[in-house]
Amino acid sequence: MANKTGNQEKTYIFDDPKNIKRVLWGLYFVCGLTVLLDFVIHRHVDHPLEAVWGFYCIYGFVACVILVLIATEMRKVLMRKEDYYDE
Repeated sequence: MANKTGNQEKTYIFDDPKNIKRVLWGLYFVCGLTVLLDFVIHRHVDHPLEAVWGFYCIYGFVACVILVLIATEMRKVLMRKEDYYDE
């Protein structure tokens, strides 16, 4: 791909929006497949909550949300000033 000055720029796989859409659709497909497989695969559960339909999907989502919220609060405590190394 040539820019205005005529130099060649290196292009990467995710520079093309079509490739990003393909990856997202692939992730959606895998997520949907795992939810559908919850109907087919028999699991031997240790706790009654594990028998709930879609438990692992819900559990994973809630765990990620909690992780992000905790990390946001930790950032306030652990982050240094912007000019920390300039002093």
